[in-house]
Amino acid sequence: PPGFVESSCRSRIFWMKLNKLFLQGKFFQLEIYDPYAGPILLDEKLASRCGYVLSEDVWGNPVFRASVLGCHVANEADDLFTLTVNIKVSSFSSMRAAVTYTHPMYCSYPSWASREIVCEENYMEVSVKTDVPAVSNDYTVAWMSALPETQNVAYQQWQLMFVSPSGRKRVTVSDAVKLGYSFNNTLSRVYLRAPYHSNESDISVVSGVNMNMVTSTSMYRQRWLLLLIDTTVSCPVDGISFTDTTLTWTMPRVIPTLVVQESTFLSKNIVMGVDDQVIVNPEEKNYLLEHNETHIRITIPIGAEGGKLKSSISGGVYGVIYSIDLFLEHTWTDAGWQTTKYTVIKSITTAFMPQMPTVINNTVPEERLFNVAFGYFLPDVSLVAIAIGNVPFTPREAQYHDFKVYETLFSNRTKGFILEVSFDDPYVQKEYVNRNETKYTLLVNYTLSVGPEMTLYYHSAEVECVIADIELPEAVGSCDEENLYLTLPTFGLHQYWELYLGNTLLNRHIALTNGYLAAINSTHLILQIPLFAVGVIYEEVSFQKIKARFDVALRKVRTMETLQMFSISCSFNSSEFIICHPDGTVMISAQMKTVPGIDMSKTKLRDSSCKPREYNEAHAFFKFHVTTCGTSARFEGDHIIYENEISYEKETLPGQSIPTITRDPDYRLTILCYYQAKETLVLGAFVSDPVTSPPFGSGTMGPRSNTAAHRRVRQALNVVSRVSKDESFMEFYEPSMAILKQSVEPLFLEVELKDESSNIELYLENCWVTRSLDFSSTPRWNITVDG
Repeated sequence: PPGFVESSCRSRIFWMKLNKLFLQGKFFQLEIYDPYAGPILLDEKLASRCGYVLSEDVWGNPVFRASVLGCHVANEADDLFTLTVNIKVSSFSSMRAAVTYTHPMYCSYPSWASREIVCEENYMEVSVKTDVPAVSNDYTVAWMSALPETQNVAYQQWQLMFVSPSGRKRVTVSDAVKLGYSFNNTLSRVYLRAPYHSNESDISVVSGVNMNMVTSTSMYRQRWLLLLIDTTVSCPVDGISFTDTTLTWTMPRVIPTLVVQESTFLSKNIVMGVDDQVIVNPEEKNYLLEHNETHIRITIPIGAEGGKLKSSISGGVYGVIYSIDLFLEHTWTDAGWQTTKYTVIKSITTAFMPQMPTVINNTVPEERLFNVAFGYFLPDVSLVAIAIGNVPFTPREAQYHDFKVYETLFSNRTKGFILEVSFDDPYVQKEYVNRNETKYTLLVNYTLSVGPEMTLYYHSAEVECVIADIELPEAVGSCDEENLYLTLPTFGLHQYWELYLGNTLLNRHIALTNGYLAAINSTHLILQIPLFAVGVIYEEVSFQKIKARFDVALRKVRTMETLQMFSISCSFNSSEFIICHPDGTVMISAQMKTVPGIDMSKTKLRDSSCKPREYNEAHAFFKFHVTTCGTSARFEGDHIIYENEISYEKETLPGQSIPTITRDPDYRLTILCYYQAKETLVLGAFVSDPVTSPPFGSGTMGPRSNTAAHRRVRQALNVVSRVSKDESFMEFYEPSMAILKQSVEPLFLEVELKDESSNIELYLENCWVTRSLDFSSTPRWNITVDG
């Protein structure tokens, strides 16, 4: 069929190429047509002996080459040569029902050199003109060693003399054929074709290149003639080297076994070619052909035109292999041989070159769209499957899931695969980081089909993008006559952050326990905090005004890092209250409710020396510690109850013994503070103002007859902590003094429990240092952990 077979004649070589597209899924064989014996099936043994080569070019097309001196080539006067090849194609490996295509080839080659040598992939061939001048006086060792054997040359019969390190061997032509050689003569030439690495060959190193050499003399004798022809041949077997960017083919410029007198050697022409085409200007294709006195060197960039890059997998690693079919023709003259044409045909394939695929993150955060390029690959790589978030998809399935998967071409003639995935896709991992950012993570697993072998290759990638797309909530605070209110958005609450009261998570249970009221709608949380609830900080307290503050920390769910502090501060007018602090300080504003009225300045606690700090006509304000002013303590269940009372010191008139006369009414106000008997307290070593500590305790006050008092109870103890200057614990730092310590210096800390009750024990659980008076602030450095 048209386009199936393409043939040409290059120098003295038949070239035939078959289009692989016509052979897909089929089997083929070549038969060489012999004019006398008919078609002969081509096999490896026949090919090397008869001057044939069957291989593939770098594109995978079958290529057949044949010497014009091949066994079955019709020769007309050493000028016109004809070879007919049968191409048999079948759909079966047994070649039954095969279709045969007959393809004749013609080659004209009138310009023979005195000696021509061809170094093919599977054979070496030398042909010599037989009408050469008389032998010169420059005899070689091999030539002289052959002379004694001429006496034994058979009459009118060609014989061959091989000289190798193992000795001399004289054989007939028929015996040489059995050894894999081919020898014959034409009208004007004698040729010898030899396989590589035969028993009669030898390896020699010429200018750093290993050469396979067969030293031979062809002999023919008639009554009046003794014909000796030097049919020595030598071909390179290596000389190939690679770098990451180039391949280099090096050959010796002068081969001593082929040049009788090196002093007369003259290089006439050096040309290179790719496939069957001579490259006139190699530099136009970025090839480099150079030579000096010792070497001829061809340098080809990896990936250059004329060759082919092929993808491959080795040990699970992706890489490429570069192949190119080169030939070199070197023509020289010397005194012994006049003109020698030396042709070497070389198919070169580099070693496996690993190429680590690259994942290119072209994501534009503003578009909230991952754009990931995966390259760089040759055209023989295709995407088979892609897993996103460990869920596999074919490229078609990926399109149905709103993923965009498509190929793109790069400037270096490679390609890549583009994947686009929305940040909001459920297969994208999302993590709240820093203060107001989200880290989006795309996990991708690629499955590729590589090379003509379609080997599967797997590659995983992780692409991240961090953007500031989270708005931290802003709280709004307000107050009424009895409550503080905190209003904040519910977006991100519990998902990104939580509210903390000190170090305690402010959940529904804590809110109810502390007496807070929480209301939630679709957008906001509204928290109502009574003035005297647990957690309220009293910044300023007098019998006329209370300045109260409520602080809530916004912390990250995972790291507990404090992001913001929400604080509400209001002033309240309050005429009657009791506040029990965790350090045992009690503050009371008592109101006069007697008829007739009393002088509030004369009120007192059980200890008559404990007078009001402030007073007016209707109020008295007391501040004392539970260990002073006659305060008593008792246990009731799991609580400690501290009790005192406010009374009025009556004015009496002197009378005759009993009774005493007075106009003042009775005034007694009982004060009760309730604390849990066992609880961990958070105390600061240098906090000197107790009103800045959260009110851990709550209390009640009223006439002695009041027995049903509402109790919101937490523990409060009289605990003092100090820092000693040394291990003697004799001298201590002042509370307001800054202490400078290196990280390796010891810290001498004393914690003392002032309560004298036998039912109270002190255990030091945790001790840490912060930069501020806020115990829950960060950073935090631990001194002791778990006692």
